[in-house]
Amino acid sequence: MSPHRPVPESLAMLTEGYAWLPDLMRAEGDTSLSLRVAGRRALVLRGPEAVRFFYDEDHVRRHGALPGPVLSTLFGHGAVHTLDGDAHRHRKSFFLPLLDTDAVTGSAEHITAAWDEAVPNWPAQPDVVLFDATARVITRGVCRWAGVPLAEDEEEPLARDLLAMVDGFATAGPRHWRARRARTRQERRFADLVTEVRAGTAQAPADSVLDRVCRHRDPSGAALTPRIAAVELLNVIRPTTALSWFVAFAAHALHRRPEHKKRLRSGEAGFATAFAHEVRRFYPFAPFLGGQAVTDLTWDNRHVPAGGLVLLDVYGQNHDERLWKDPYTFRPERFLDHPPGRDELIPQGGADPRTGHRCPGEAMAVGILEALSQRLADLSYEAPPQDLTIPLNRIPTRPRSGMIIRVLA
Repeated sequence: MSPHRPVPESLAMLTEGYAWLPDLMRAEGDTSLSLRVAGRRALVLRGPEAVRFFYDEDHVRRHGALPGPVLSTLFGHGAVHTLDGDAHRHRKSFFLPLLDTDAVTGSAEHITAAWDEAVPNWPAQPDVVLFDATARVITRGVCRWAGVPLAEDEEEPLARDLLAMVDGFATAGPRHWRARRARTRQERRFADLVTEVRAGTAQAPADSVLDRVCRHRDPSGAALTPRIAAVELLNVIRPTTALSWFVAFAAHALHRRPEHKKRLRSGEAGFATAFAHEVRRFYPFAPFLGGQAVTDLTWDNRHVPAGGLVLLDVYGQNHDERLWKDPYTFRPERFLDHPPGRDELIPQGGADPRTGHRCPGEAMAVGILEALSQRLADLSYEAPPQDLTIPLNRIPTRPRSGMIIRVLA
């Protein structure tokens, strides 16, 4: 059923992190794998065709597949990620405006404005932990863009909670419980905000994200409950703030390969986009995605029964030498030569974001990462000695130091 292992796969998943599935596939010499995880049969797959197979709702469903701890921290119970079929498509209509060029441009403008407000204060600080500072910047900017009121003294606590929700989704222990408390606290706050907007005691800018979530109706015509509306509002705010991971990775890449700073500063056509794609490909974030087999499935001569697990190896695919030449070399130029295929580069899922489970905010994320990478390249700073290792057994991982910089006046 699976390669011989000295420990159960469920434990190996926790201890080996991002390397778990790629190492198993490498040992098998294949792009698919049969396993038993937590007592359930599982089919692991990788590659563009596998992505299309995984996102076919006749094969795999998400409803009931996401573990409770992930819902209690990262997505929220009742979120769009847990739905399938018409219910998923209808709820996702709330998120589709995030695909529009105006949304990408507007969100990036608000966040870069928040960056420009914050940076003049950084030279007065002996050390700036870029990961934390970026989270505050993005939280301020995305809340302005989304129409969410945010007092100055609320900015840091909200940013801290949003980071905690992401940081604790794939672990047990203190990080997980910190994430659950953060989600409970912010769901309550955002639900109160939705209630106030509907009651007319708070204002939502016309056609803002806050306005749209307050007006959204389910297929029966009923308004979303305040809690579900809060969950989906957080599912716009939280993933945007999670770009703090990628900004820290971008700084790590520029520290290791400083020659890229000049190209980012130059405004060279397409390079900032290529750099953002390579950061998302090269650095680890989501290790894999999971679903449940709708029926008995066969892929690549491997079988999984109805109700079994189907895992899409995201980290492995983003480092698959069949798709990427020198996959463990950071080389943005690869995306100047060959723009990413829809189902090749999948750090935020695969398939069509308008109809499937791919993140509809992906274009927004790329646009923001482009803009902040260019701002970072323009910034005069030095990186003091620090621990820049990126542990693959920690999910989600980041440079251990959080990427410390000293901004020069």
